[in-house]
Amino acid sequence: MKNVNKKTVILLAAGFVLLWNSGFIGAEYGLPYAKPFTLLFWRYLALAALIALYLIIRRRLQWVGWKKAYPNMIVGILAHGVWLGCVLLALDNDVPAGIVALVVALQPLATGAFSGLVVGEPTPLHRWLGLIIGFSGVAFTVLSRMEFHDTESVFGYLIPLGSVIAITVASLIQRKTEVSKSTHKLPLAQALFYQSFATAFVLFFPAFFLENLSAQWESEFIYTMIWLVVAVSLGAYAFMWLLIERIDATRVASLFYLGPPVTMLMAWIAFGDTLKLVDVIGLIVVFSGVLLAQFNPCKLSGLSLGKRRATKT
Repeated sequence: MKNVNKKTVILLAAGFVLLWNSGFIGAEYGLPYAKPFTLLFWRYLALAALIALYLIIRRRLQWVGWKKAYPNMIVGILAHGVWLGCVLLALDNDVPAGIVALVVALQPLATGAFSGLVVGEPTPLHRWLGLIIGFSGVAFTVLSRMEFHDTESVFGYLIPLGSVIAITVASLIQRKTEVSKSTHKLPLAQALFYQSFATAFVLFFPAFFLENLSAQWESEFIYTMIWLVVAVSLGAYAFMWLLIERIDATRVASLFYLGPPVTMLMAWIAFGDTLKLVDVIGLIVVFSGVLLAQFNPCKLSGLSLGKRRATKT
């Protein structure tokens, strides 16, 4: 982590934020041509095929056994299938992309808070308070936009909470594997292959039985799929790991909190989505919770006091 080029980190961070959050916009572009499960099935089938081709070329495509494969498959189904499935279902129910991103932004907070219960890592009080404040900001925005007389509206705005639960559980499983230094851990490319393959396999059933795998293979849909597979699934993932190699994981995780404002801006440019006052208030409350969760105010005040005393002496 020494001799880190700040300009490189900034460029990688900017690339990651833009590519990752463009996934919300890409999904909304693709939905007129395919239903949520079908769109995701083709996306992850293509991703699994690309990674398989890479592993064949590198002579690394092999069956690693169920003990190593199934944890990665479970993580993939939760972190990709359920997470993105709920995102696309919400978008398909006319929930604005920026609001979906705002709800999903709770995931790093929830993971940090519940890691103490699952992994055994200490969870300080300020992190729990940050989670509560962040959740209240999301709840304020979502409840303000809900049309309670319309059951479809209520259901649509609650769907992204499924994404938060799924990705939080997947993150905790992954974190537990890291902390326990499990021998079941696979190299990145192999892990992503098993995750993508399992996701495509599970998604096939709702895509086939509920949506008949129906898709309009027009040029706009093909371009959208290429972007989602290459730029988002591979590009953003690559940027994330390049960042983790250069800076600590906590700082990388904090980049996810840029998702809501960036996505809202993209949605305004792409679709003309309007930003309401309640959205701005919700963003401010959520970021307040994030700051509280990331930085212990007691330690910061103690550090500040210590600096003053050192200056006086």
